[in-house]
Amino acid sequence: MLSFESDYIQGAHSSILHRLCETNLEPLVSYGGDKYSLSAKSKIKALCKREDAQVFLLTGGTQTNQIVIDTMLHDTEGVVCANTGHINGHESGAIEYTGHKVITVEHKHGKVNANDVSRLLFDFYSDENHEHVVFPGMVYVSHPTEYGTLYSLNELESLSAVCKEYDIPLYLDGARLGYGLMSNGTDVTLEDIARLCDVFYIGGTKVGALCGEAVVFTHNNAPKRFFSSIKQHGALLAKGRVLGVQFDTLFTDDLYFKISRHAIEMADMMRKAFAQKGYKFFIETITNQIFVVLDNEKLEQLKDQVSFGFWEKLDDNHTVVRFASSWATTIDDVNALISVL
Repeated sequence: MLSFESDYIQGAHSSILHRLCETNLEPLVSYGGDKYSLSAKSKIKALCKREDAQVFLLTGGTQTNQIVIDTMLHDTEGVVCANTGHINGHESGAIEYTGHKVITVEHKHGKVNANDVSRLLFDFYSDENHEHVVFPGMVYVSHPTEYGTLYSLNELESLSAVCKEYDIPLYLDGARLGYGLMSNGTDVTLEDIARLCDVFYIGGTKVGALCGEAVVFTHNNAPKRFFSSIKQHGALLAKGRVLGVQFDTLFTDDLYFKISRHAIEMADMMRKAFAQKGYKFFIETITNQIFVVLDNEKLEQLKDQVSFGFWEKLDDNHTVVRFASSWATTIDDVNALISVL
């Protein structure tokens, strides 16, 4: 069975597994104080060109989103995101579980528009009764989005400007950040993200690691006692080396970017094949996620040989599905898919 269901269905890149085995019996300081964790953080700060950044290694994406949002918001505040945002639709209410409301705005291809955010904030403060309403205390975006789309540099600059005008942080979910940075046609760099966002994270789980995400507070702005909050929320590993070794390996010799670029090359091959064989795209993307419209009969035929992700029902006769490449996708995998198609 061929599998293009998601980008975290394999284990970890062989270089990471090798390095974990190689360092396995080396006694190291616990809770992320080890030399590999410190080295990884130093490399990330250098790539961001933000020496005043603070980097923390956490266990997973949902934990990261919950902890960052919970610790940066006041008890009376909520977080603004697209109605299709990951924190709104696919995290089992993790944000609301901490007592913070998710305040949604309409999306366009998975993205929030700066004008819509500005209007929401303006209308909120124009309401004389706004003290009785949940305050919009942060803006959350994901890059790539749930629809595999990317923000342009101009779009991020506009969102950043709105957040600065209202003195609220801009938070970027980078679960698939490597695939966004290495996509053809993007004009956003890691340095741009570090300059425009108050906090973001670099995803490891979906980009070659067994697990883990690297949170970057970009200007020495981590919430007070953030390390303690990580532990309080259950996202701190006693054997912090497990994350440290992985991220240190990912950011040695540009491995993170090389394997992300490989995923994009595989996705481009798949996109070309779908187009040549007459399949209709639900949305045009340049990342590792491809959304295809299938008639239900064709869907059932493909399911016998290929696994892919259900996205949504388009109508009674058609379904939108997602094919995702990853760091582990091979040319043989893609050629086999083309044969099935």
